[in-house]
Amino acid sequence: MRRYSGVVLAKVRSFGLQEADALDAVQTTWLRLAENCHQIQFPEQLGGWLATTASRECLRILRYHALHTVTPDEVAAQREADPSVGPEQHAVDADTATRLWNLVATLPTRRQRLIRELFLKDPRPYTEVARTTGIPAGGIGPTRARALTQLRRRLDEYELGRRN
Repeated sequence: MRRYSGVVLAKVRSFGLQEADALDAVQTTWLRLAENCHQIQFPEQLGGWLATTASRECLRILRYHALHTVTPDEVAAQREADPSVGPEQHAVDADTATRLWNLVATLPTRRQRLIRELFLKDPRPYTEVARTTGIPAGGIGPTRARALTQLRRRLDEYELGRRN
């Protein structure tokens, strides 16, 4: 790790990922090495293998975000229109939803994924959420609690959580 950590870090930084995503890519690269260390035939080529693996992890993360990024229009389309609510309230709700999802986007990547899976899609079993997020089923509840606590703090910082 000491010998090649600079190679891995430089490769990951070249993708311009958010800090949490970059750390995930680095960690996953080292995990892939541990999983495949028994297959190494040419140790002198390890640096290239690590750089390629890091690139693939970064591309996987970027693809995931491209598929799972939610726009404010999508949030609005997922809400059912309540005919008893006036247009002013719809505008306020849409603005609040946009601000909320912008704050969700500031959470660490793992927590963002979980919040999106739990709150934007039809309810699904934790086993399916675990499969799509990469979070063990037993870790979903605690991770959700930490994410919501962190989100509440950010809402309070931006005064979105307070009602006048």
